[in-house]
Amino acid sequence: MNKKEPWWKNCVAYQIYPRSFNDSNGDGIGDINGIREKLDYLAYLGIDLIWICPIYDSPNDDNGYDIRDYQKIQKEYGTMEEFDLLLAEAHEKGIRVIMDLVINHTSDEHQWFAESRSSVDHPKRDWYIWKDGKDCKDGKTGKEVKIGKDSKDGKDSKDSKDSKDSKGGKDGGAEPNNWESIFGGSAWEYDEATEQYFLHLFSRKMPDINWENEDAKEEVFRMVRWWLDKGIDGFRVDAISHIKKGDLSDMPNPKGLKHVPSFGKNMNQPGIHKLLGELKKNVFDRYDIFTIAEASGVSHKEMKEWISTDEGKFSSVFQFEHQHLWDDEGTDRFSVKKFREALSKWQHAIEHDGWVALFLENHDLVRSINKFGNADRYREESAKCLALAYFMQKGIPFLYQGQEIGMVNADYSDACDFRDFPFLEKYEEKIAQGCTSEEAFEILKSTTRDNSRTPMQWDSSVNGGFSEAEPWMKVNRNYREINVEAQMKDDDSILNFYRRMIELKKNDDILTYGSFRLIFEEKRSIFAYERFDRKGNYKYIICCNLSDRNQKLKAEQLLADADVMLHNYKEFQRDVLRPYEAFMVKVPLS
Repeated sequence: MNKKEPWWKNCVAYQIYPRSFNDSNGDGIGDINGIREKLDYLAYLGIDLIWICPIYDSPNDDNGYDIRDYQKIQKEYGTMEEFDLLLAEAHEKGIRVIMDLVINHTSDEHQWFAESRSSVDHPKRDWYIWKDGKDCKDGKTGKEVKIGKDSKDGKDSKDSKDSKDSKGGKDGGAEPNNWESIFGGSAWEYDEATEQYFLHLFSRKMPDINWENEDAKEEVFRMVRWWLDKGIDGFRVDAISHIKKGDLSDMPNPKGLKHVPSFGKNMNQPGIHKLLGELKKNVFDRYDIFTIAEASGVSHKEMKEWISTDEGKFSSVFQFEHQHLWDDEGTDRFSVKKFREALSKWQHAIEHDGWVALFLENHDLVRSINKFGNADRYREESAKCLALAYFMQKGIPFLYQGQEIGMVNADYSDACDFRDFPFLEKYEEKIAQGCTSEEAFEILKSTTRDNSRTPMQWDSSVNGGFSEAEPWMKVNRNYREINVEAQMKDDDSILNFYRRMIELKKNDDILTYGSFRLIFEEKRSIFAYERFDRKGNYKYIICCNLSDRNQKLKAEQLLADADVMLHNYKEFQRDVLRPYEAFMVKVPLS
């Protein structure tokens, strides 16, 4: 059955945020050799694919997502020789390695951008998106970059030392449009030397590459092939749905905002599949690899163009419909109904073709127990319940470091403990708007990306075993109770629950390739589904109470002959689900 399926369809993946994973040399920062030291642990867990967040040379404005040189390793992480050893040793242990591919933007310290900004006449000027400011009285050129067709001429204006308050430079005019950066403030930065603005959808230290420029695009392709020729097994492709920009006109602004969210003109735009098709044809199709797109703004209705066998540009996607990704102050309450609807839409979309990533956490999201569960009274129950809810669906499951032991949000009490610059900038904004420092902290602390970036908790020794030195970021104080070493010794731990799930998932084709069907949909707080093969003689039922209240369940007949495969309470009942109770059973089909 399914003998011709790609190698990656039966993998279980693990995301590593290297800065916080394991420090091997005592400088307080995780590194490549630290990952090497933990390969046996990953194999013990059952992992056969790791995604490593950026380890390229970087000024670290955004912890490595601002790349200065794609073909060098950041010194604090190690050397290229050490990476080669990591790759070889991982392969020896049956673990594939994919890298983070950040090609929507570079660092403003990248050589490409240094040349681009050096002169309006430089051959690489059009490798980035430059534009004159509005009402520019005396710009150095009237030419503007063309977004969408041929773009051999072009520029972009930009302003201000701080993109959060760009006012335009001498003769530079105002910002070219009212777009807001995803990190806040204007999406344009002014360059005094050339009197133009450049576009940055993220940090002002991360200018966007102009994907309409053939030379820039080919250089990106060359770099990607260079990494694949080293033998890595693929990429998670960062922010790829943003590479195609719409027209650069203002966004509608009925609220009179200074800067307006611009997703409607820079995310999953018409024409993007031409660019993605070129990336696939000129690079990906030449290798037996796994590619997964960070597909913000992509819905299940567009699955065919992104991940289908015939038309898809990637092996899989991370979709965010179940995450409320852009709710930056946590005002939305968790709705189990919306959660299961979002996930089931994708399950039905890939019923006959396509493959999605199954995930709850990553380096940009808060810890799932805090977001979807109960981190105080029901931490362990929540962790196991959420695990079953997502893990046994169709797709490739991803764990984020620390998720397998039930790590929770940062327990910091002061803004100074955080390192995430969007959090720090928003914190200052709130204070400027009249909030006290305590109020600003309370508003923002639960949503900062740093909640998932605290150092990995390996054992109960100093700093949780992450480092012998002072870590770059404080370790959660609960590391003595929540750590890998303790959970490895406890058969009923969250860690061992994940190990059992992984073993079950890998050893039954129904859990990999079988169909998906929601059940108990009338129950507002229950997420339950079946996995089955229409020609099989049994099915699996996964049932999860994603609430802190008992939920009645009329399932005695349905579960009469069921074998309990996984359960997060000591006793199994067939008529009620206790708070965050979850089970997986195997049911014979007559």
